[in-house]
Amino acid sequence: MKRIKVLVIDDSPIVRDVLTEGLGRDSQIEVVGSATDPYMAREKIAKLRPDVLTLDIEMPRMNGVQFLKYLMPQFPLPVVVVSALTKKGELATIAALEAGAIDFITKPGMSNEKGVEEMLADLRTKVKIAANADVSYWKKKSKSEPPKKVEKTLDFSFLNKFVVAIGASTGGVNAVTSILTKLPQKTPGILIVQHMPSGFTKSYAERLNTLCPFEVKEAEDGDHVLPGRVLIAPGEQHLRFDNKSGIYTAHCEPGEKVKGHCPSVEVLFHSVAEHAGKNAIGVILTGMGSDGADGMLAMRNKGARTIAQDEQSSVVFGMPQEAYKNGGAEKLVSLQNIPNKLIELIKSFHNNKLN
Repeated sequence: MKRIKVLVIDDSPIVRDVLTEGLGRDSQIEVVGSATDPYMAREKIAKLRPDVLTLDIEMPRMNGVQFLKYLMPQFPLPVVVVSALTKKGELATIAALEAGAIDFITKPGMSNEKGVEEMLADLRTKVKIAANADVSYWKKKSKSEPPKKVEKTLDFSFLNKFVVAIGASTGGVNAVTSILTKLPQKTPGILIVQHMPSGFTKSYAERLNTLCPFEVKEAEDGDHVLPGRVLIAPGEQHLRFDNKSGIYTAHCEPGEKVKGHCPSVEVLFHSVAEHAGKNAIGVILTGMGSDGADGMLAMRNKGARTIAQDEQSSVVFGMPQEAYKNGGAEKLVSLQNIPNKLIELIKSFHNNKLN
């Protein structure tokens, strides 16, 4: 079996040694080299041709986010970011994911032996996932046919009894950002599960709130689901949708992992199927595994409209593929055309209500 070649990029010699040793314990992984900064990394990428990079963010001469912005359009490679457990680290990690990183891990203090072992086990798993990811989209998207212009002046604020539910995992941060920033200001209420740990979901919601023409916030238990509002599931809490006497609300609570995740797309989609029925749209985006596939089928069976991201624009086609294979997703749609497709489906819902 061909081993996964990894280049470790970090300015700390201790971290480089720990990551190199920890990754090397897996027979499927070979650390072919390390670099102290992006300039050295650029030379070693050309020489060693790694399959995956691990990337620190705070480095001398050029930080990891700047490096990704340079790297991905020219020489796209799967990247797993090694992030600091700080507010600054959270924001930088979100920026790195938007710039093309596949996933991230958070590094504990090197004196925390148990934490380091857990981090290394997580990193080995994520490197294997990254090795199978398709990041060529970053190079192809500049050459692909531009999408039709989105009608951003549309007003759907009257659809206060309608909800859009979105699920995403690996590669989803960039995908969700791409979709939301193209939707009109007066959009129906939107609920999102993006697989991400506690803390990072709040930073992600805050980041989106600065980019989008509507409110984006990390969901809190009891929040109303309203037009012009997007709620992001908090890390390590399931997000459920409820409809009590016509009042749409979100409920958040910790729970056991479903399909390997908390928050889980499965949990959100099943709750939308139960309480919104045909007054909903389900969207499943790039991600590993099958989280959300059964829930999307439940939504479709209750009359909701459903779409999934296509293989060509997905970093990992697992979740969309499973939703399409089991009949949950009606159609596969490229990432760049999902905003227009959403608007088309919302218009269709409104027209059907009038007829």
